[in-house]
Amino acid sequence: MIEVKSVTKKFGSFTAVDNISFTVENSSIYGLIGYNGAGKTTLLKTASGMYRPDGGKVLLDGENAYDNSEIRTGLFYIPDDMYFMGNSTVEGMARFYSGMYESFDMKLFEKILSIFSLDKKARLRSFSKGMKRQAEIAFALASRPRFMLLDEVFDGLDPQKKEICKTLFLEYMAESECSVIISSHSLSELANLCDHVGLINGKKMSLDCSIDDIPEENKKFRLLLSQPVSKGAFEALPLKELEVKGNAVFFTVMGKENLEKVRKAVALMPIASVDEIPMTLEEVFLSEMEDKSYDLQQIFG
Repeated sequence: MIEVKSVTKKFGSFTAVDNISFTVENSSIYGLIGYNGAGKTTLLKTASGMYRPDGGKVLLDGENAYDNSEIRTGLFYIPDDMYFMGNSTVEGMARFYSGMYESFDMKLFEKILSIFSLDKKARLRSFSKGMKRQAEIAFALASRPRFMLLDEVFDGLDPQKKEICKTLFLEYMAESECSVIISSHSLSELANLCDHVGLINGKKMSLDCSIDDIPEENKKFRLLLSQPVSKGAFEALPLKELEVKGNAVFFTVMGKENLEKVRKAVALMPIASVDEIPMTLEEVFLSEMEDKSYDLQQIFG
């Protein structure tokens, strides 16, 4: 289990992540979503024990992650900016990792290399970005870690290799009960892989929920009223994207508690009909990020 508890990380006067909390259970893949620069990489480096948090803590199976060499023998972190030593070959780096991880499985490593069609004798510096990413994934899975932290791990992979990697992650998680965090700015890469998702917006966690709960707890409403109601009747409610057109009212509601409040309020209005439409992960993401939107029509005006 990975527990991120009220973690804040600063660099001088700059706050990179602010009071973020979430939990990744055993046999769980947690998707960390946010625009570039949102703080995902800083959070993963803090979770890996590379950075000391300025507030809060990260626990790996109950042990503090920071500067804990023993617990990190069961953790594998794949950074966005991969680095390999000098003129190392794939085989040479595998021997390096086998010295770091007692659980390193060379037979499994060679099986994964075969799946990716990678030459173990080749030098890593000769590989494309996608090939380096595949090699790093092979190193990670062959190390058989208890925890995997994967930063933009699908970047550089073609669609076929992405699907292969997703299958490998799911199979390994099911077999090992590994706890996995995968960060990405691409919703399509995470939607059919993760069981939970967290959205970082403005250095804070603005969404933390089960993928299965998203359509149940986030809705678009369409109301048809039997008589007009002013827009002010809705202003005290926890709504987004409110639009009133005569007797028709449209809005979005995010979160289970907010849904309960809105449903009680709507029941007291002169309703002719009401439709609740479940939201997709993409719609939730765009709605949460709406405060970052711009009037693009005015850019060239």
